[in-house]
Amino acid sequence: MAASGRAQTKTVAERLGYPPDSKLLIIHADDLAVAHSVDAASFDALNKNAVTSASVMVPCPWLNEVAAYAKEHPNADLGLHLTLTSEWKIYRWGPVEAKDKVSSLLDPAGYLWPETGPAAQNIKPEEAEREIRAQIERAIAAGIHPTHLDSHMGVLFAKPELFAVLIKVAHEYHLPFLAPRFPGDPNKLIPLLSEKDVLLDSGVMANPSVSAGAWKEFYGNAIKDLKPGFSEMIVHLGHDDAELQAVTLDHPDFGSAWRQRDYNVVTSPEFKKVLEESHIVLVKWRDLQKLLK
Repeated sequence: MAASGRAQTKTVAERLGYPPDSKLLIIHADDLAVAHSVDAASFDALNKNAVTSASVMVPCPWLNEVAAYAKEHPNADLGLHLTLTSEWKIYRWGPVEAKDKVSSLLDPAGYLWPETGPAAQNIKPEEAEREIRAQIERAIAAGIHPTHLDSHMGVLFAKPELFAVLIKVAHEYHLPFLAPRFPGDPNKLIPLLSEKDVLLDSGVMANPSVSAGAWKEFYGNAIKDLKPGFSEMIVHLGHDDAELQAVTLDHPDFGSAWRQRDYNVVTSPEFKKVLEESHIVLVKWRDLQKLLK
């Protein structure tokens, strides 16, 4: 994920009132509303300032729990994890919009596609737009006023036509959005971006090549290696309990043990210490939202 090639008179840090060589970092928890276990761990991390931001999967069953938290914590930095896939083996969900209006989003079983590739291949951009608008409106109706938009499993980043939909809707709602640069063609979507859009200089997320024993080391090294600029660390929090084990059945990548490890790391004193020693400035998507006004 990288900063845009657009001319900017000031760095993101300067636009937010920090020195130009600051290391700005959002620590972001994905997947709120997917399960109570995920919500409980994420709320705890938000309350402890162990993460600075989180995003919500509106089609998922625990949305009302997140809405209640949002009402009790109006300053919580909650965005929308726009959801066009349903990846778990047994635990599935469909769209917010009526199925007959977004039929290209559905797999043969009538749920959202389970993987990014088939989703991106089959989804019509106009139906993706219809669904993400429905998700935004449902969140707002529930009392969640999003600070930003991003994409579950990166479906909206998978091809330019879908990314263009994200940009269009984000601009209409005056929301910042997570934006990667497309490998091999970094300038393809530059004409669609406004001068106020803020793009990441770098992103950090654990991947399946990181062994369980190296989890803390991975995140510590990632923090130490951050360069000046605007970065986001994406984590997936949860408790390794019976509920989340059932939800993530036969899916160790981003499964219950994975999420417990992420939670253990970001809430640890060692993690806080490395942030301080590396002179990291923690920011929120809400800070970037203010730049659009």
